[in-house]
Amino acid sequence: MPDKRPVEAEDLYRLQMIFDCQLSPDGRQVAFAVQRIDRKKEKKYANLWLAPADGSPPRQFTYGDQADRRPRWAPDGRQIAFLSNRRDEKQPQLYLIPVDGGEARPLTDLKGEFGDFTWSPDSRQLVCAFRKKDQEELEREEDPDRKELGVVARQISRVFYKADGGRYHPKERWHLWIVDAQSGQARQLTDGPIYDEFSPCWSPDGRSIAYFSNHSPDPDLEPDAVDVFIIPAEGGQARRLGLPDGQKALLSYSPDGRHLAYVGWQGRGDWWKNDSLWLVPADGSNFPRNLTAPYDLQVGAGTLGDLAERPAMPPAWSPDGRTIYFQVARHGQTTLNAIDVESAELRTIAGENGAVGAFSPDQNGSKVAYFWERMATPGELWLKELDGDPAHQQPRQLTHFNDDLMAGLEFGQIEEVWFKGGDGNDLQGWIITPPGFDPARQYPSILQIHGGPWLQYGQAFMHEFFYLAGRGYVVYFCNPRGGQGYGEAHSQAIDGVWGTADYADVMAWTDLVATRPYIDKARMGVTGGSYGGYLTTWIIGHTGRFQAAVVQRVVSNPVSFVGSSDVNWLFYDIWAAGRGPWADLETYWRQAPIAFIGNTKTPTLVLHSEQDWRTPQEQVEQLYVALKKLGVETELVLFPEEAHGLSRDGRTDRRVARLQHILRWFDHHLKGSS
Repeated sequence: MPDKRPVEAEDLYRLQMIFDCQLSPDGRQVAFAVQRIDRKKEKKYANLWLAPADGSPPRQFTYGDQADRRPRWAPDGRQIAFLSNRRDEKQPQLYLIPVDGGEARPLTDLKGEFGDFTWSPDSRQLVCAFRKKDQEELEREEDPDRKELGVVARQISRVFYKADGGRYHPKERWHLWIVDAQSGQARQLTDGPIYDEFSPCWSPDGRSIAYFSNHSPDPDLEPDAVDVFIIPAEGGQARRLGLPDGQKALLSYSPDGRHLAYVGWQGRGDWWKNDSLWLVPADGSNFPRNLTAPYDLQVGAGTLGDLAERPAMPPAWSPDGRTIYFQVARHGQTTLNAIDVESAELRTIAGENGAVGAFSPDQNGSKVAYFWERMATPGELWLKELDGDPAHQQPRQLTHFNDDLMAGLEFGQIEEVWFKGGDGNDLQGWIITPPGFDPARQYPSILQIHGGPWLQYGQAFMHEFFYLAGRGYVVYFCNPRGGQGYGEAHSQAIDGVWGTADYADVMAWTDLVATRPYIDKARMGVTGGSYGGYLTTWIIGHTGRFQAAVVQRVVSNPVSFVGSSDVNWLFYDIWAAGRGPWADLETYWRQAPIAFIGNTKTPTLVLHSEQDWRTPQEQVEQLYVALKKLGVETELVLFPEEAHGLSRDGRTDRRVARLQHILRWFDHHLKGSS
């Protein structure tokens, strides 16, 4: 066997990423999508595949240079619905393909964006969340002269008027549509000028559809007033359940149609709360019950990686309605769990020491397919039996798309560490040493700080970390207070006081790592993006401990951030208990990294994407200009056409360039390389 090599930036082109995971109703095969990258064109294509549940080799099911995504089995198992842009690169449509062979056929011809879609129980219809293009945009596209001239003016009346990625929201809202699976005829089920409908699901008898919506006078100003509505599938007046305020998502009916399960939290503006699993009678006869309340855990995907999607999945019911399956993000893992509806007894089904993404039980509840990855192992599909002989319940790997690539790579060693934070609190961190590590040597190191902050690092594949370790760096990271996965007190610790407990925790982690004999204390670097960019900027304004920093997609000034981000005023709740800067400027400025930037001496590289409207470019410009004026060594690198998620889903050549700039900066300042 040839010698193994370190991870390279260009391995992003070689890694094959799996999206979605749908087990057929009979449990015999799994439908999923595999993404590949055309390096010459810098385009990402995806095709559907089928993997037999018995572990036989998977087979490619659709072909062509397009993006086929989100396969959904019809309940009768005869065909699969999916989204594809094969006719129009910029306008995906719903397609159907027979499972026993034949060509895919377009089902819809709509102009706009598709959200969630799901089959009716009788396999005759689909319901989808869809947002039409504005009429004026359609008219402009049909007129070549007007299309060439472009938009003349934008008339805006809502507060949430734009989205990350350089997009303005249309005037149209998300509504529910019913699509006939035979004719493709589409009819709009809901309507309204200011209300969005999302997360539709069919009642088991097919007569009704439940969904979420916010019917407050101005939903943009009361985002927690989300409720459950139920509407006849044939159309008519929707019935509102009248649930308490709070964030709600991922709706699913019980098999007998008597209950609905969903994920969320109760209250207004309490962003530090756990997402919990809730159960409510479908007739609205009682208040929702929090099934996971006794466990102080975060329901959802929640573990950060930089490759495949790990979507939060709707709760899945067992056929007898006694058990609900769902994801839990806790202590650096995302596991698949089951809870007893009556007793609330909780148990882990699969995914320990890793991160579970999409999952799908079969119709009989006898097995579950799921996407699973580990810190040094890209995600693949797995299957586990849920009943029968325990000896047969060991997980079985169904796909091996990245085995050959992984066999030739050397990752270095990973050490998990539990330690005490800034206030004696328990914290979890990890240290990655370079390939060929020699404990007698001293190495430069890089502290990585995660975004969010309502997320966690842990057992999900991080190409970036191994790339930097492969270049001779010790890479270390932890989950400071402010993130999720360690209970509500851990998350609430920085509510309205960013830069306090979180800063104390990452510095306690740095102190601990610095005691390792292989760490060169004179060659320590720090980097992070989004909230991690915030905390990196906070660090360089409060300590000269690090010899180099890379700040990415930063929040530098909360005062201007709340007026320029696409999520704008929502951060009033996060930084100042709902008060705007004009009402409590002191609280905002106390949490502003830019307020302390005058103390900075650390050479700092600043990276940003030009269409990042989550942490707008004015945030990074304030930081960069201040550093230049202060005489601090700095550079600004901008990536055109990219959004906030460049490091995860940006164009691959730009992802590679980003990694190379990070390495260049640290090599120069920590290794003395030109």
